Amino acid sequence: MLGLAAGWVVLDQLTKVWAERALTQGEPVQVVGDLLRWHLTYNSGAAFSMGTSLTPVITVVGTVISVVVVSMAFRVRSLPWAVALGLLLGGAVGNQIDRYLRVPGPLFGHVVDFIRLPNFAIFNVADIGVTSAAVLIGILALRGLRLDGTREGQEP
Repeated sequence: MLGLAAGWVVLDQLTKVWAERALTQGEPVQVVGDLLRWHLTYNSGAAFSMGTSLTPVITVVGTVISVVVVSMAFRVRSLPWAVALGLLLGGAVGNQIDRYLRVPGPLFGHVVDFIRLPNFAIFNVADIGVTSAAVLIGILALRGLRLDGTREGQEP
């Protein structure tokens, strides 16, 4: 789980470095027709640019979530849960790095977003991790799979 999270953070940060070097803010680049574009922007809010005035709160909440997920790492005995929590942690930490280290400064930093799909918000690799994790966690919860790999109603 922690290895996946670390890899996801590295991938996220490398793609953000690439985006800032290769793209110009406000000048979209078509990649696959109108289906996929690179579009550099900076987001002070949460997913889909919600809560733009709450950047410090979003930063603190993201940090707390990251600490909780790391503490859960030692109880996970299920590969699907390890993948879900690894993606969640990697995505959360990837965006937290931006919030702590990017302008305008710690707790207020803007997240680099650059992937654009039609009729959808602009996002980044960290967001893909968080969104994928949310879907996986929902599926695992609905299937009754616990962190230790047992199912609800089954002895650990």
